Amino acid sequence: MSKVDVLLGLQWGDEGKGKAVDFLAPKYDIVARFQGGPNAGHTLEFDGKKHVLHQIPSGIFHPEILNIIGNGVVIDPIVFAREIRDLEPFGVDATKTLVLSNKAQLILPTHKLLDKALELSKGEEKIGSTLRGIGPTYQDKIGRHGLRIGDIIEKDFDEKYQKLKKQHLSLLSALELEDDFIEQENQFFHSLELMRQFRIISTEYLIHESLKSGKDILAEGAQGTLLDIDFGSYPFVTSSNTTTAGACTGLGIAPNQINEVFGIFKAYCTRVGSGPFPTELFNQEGEQLRKLGNEFGATTGRPRRCGWLDIPALNYSCMLNGVTQLFMMKADVLSGVSPVKICESYNSDRGETSEFPYVYNDSYSPIFKEVPSWELDGILEYNNLPHNLKSFISSVEESVHVPITLISLGPDRKETVLKKS
Repeated sequence: MSKVDVLLGLQWGDEGKGKAVDFLAPKYDIVARFQGGPNAGHTLEFDGKKHVLHQIPSGIFHPEILNIIGNGVVIDPIVFAREIRDLEPFGVDATKTLVLSNKAQLILPTHKLLDKALELSKGEEKIGSTLRGIGPTYQDKIGRHGLRIGDIIEKDFDEKYQKLKKQHLSLLSALELEDDFIEQENQFFHSLELMRQFRIISTEYLIHESLKSGKDILAEGAQGTLLDIDFGSYPFVTSSNTTTAGACTGLGIAPNQINEVFGIFKAYCTRVGSGPFPTELFNQEGEQLRKLGNEFGATTGRPRRCGWLDIPALNYSCMLNGVTQLFMMKADVLSGVSPVKICESYNSDRGETSEFPYVYNDSYSPIFKEVPSWELDGILEYNNLPHNLKSFISSVEESVHVPITLISLGPDRKETVLKKS
């Protein structure tokens, strides 16, 4: 029976979704991105090479798989063209295996300028935007005057572009930012020529026809649940729905079509940019995790803030998404780190709570428990994992009532251990 499985992040992004999708992809006929844009950085590593994808689905290195950029995605043609060129040395002909939704929104050069101007205007209250134009593009979408990929193959595209550009320039003038973007605009139009070589269609029909014909689909999310526009640590969030519900609206899939929901989390926590982070480490321990885990943004290169695993936050994410299986990433990073800590609940001015707060502030503090560390050495079978690591896994499973079925012990797709649910 055909199915749609969803794979998404349960923390603040950067959980390792790219590797997980690449590992799972051979089990599926289609991999489809359902939200986000070039602010994502999905890292894949195999055959001794590292690949970072921003907008293109992580199944692209499997020639037998069809990849779809869904209607919920916002896409920058310049970044898209760069990604396509980066694939060519590896023999990937994306025109044969990548399809674009005609309803996905376009990021214009002026969107990126607006992003910069709005972030600068916030001063110390800035949210830590990647400045990729994501927020302003989603704003135009909600405001019902954005441009969509389908527009680039219509006769009146230039007219629509100039109209929206004029609106943006007026806003930029009011925000006192009028950077020269002629070079960016030239790259934009040049990149559109490449984009027009791809199939630009109503992908919701393709998805439903594929399901009717018995094909299996993996829906790939970007960012993480705690960055969701509705349920994340607002306003320090992204501009889209990063939850399972976003897969339905971002691909045109009915809720009853969803089968498994794979939730990805790190054995610790990281966050890029501003915003609350209950278990953040400000001492040498945080710096140690950053170095051991190579915690620097795949998209921005910014150092990630690091902290211990947060069970209330993980429980919250599992609840929102209906997670059926957990994938634990970067267990190898904690190898030899002692002690390892887990946040079990929070102290608050109303007493102890396991509920993820509406606003996390100084009235909250994490309650930790210490667990024994472990040492790893070339282990590829679950039964051979160190006792302390298996105890850590069991403790998390008992806390969130969801089985951990995959454990990542390194960046390469081969460094993955499966555990039967």
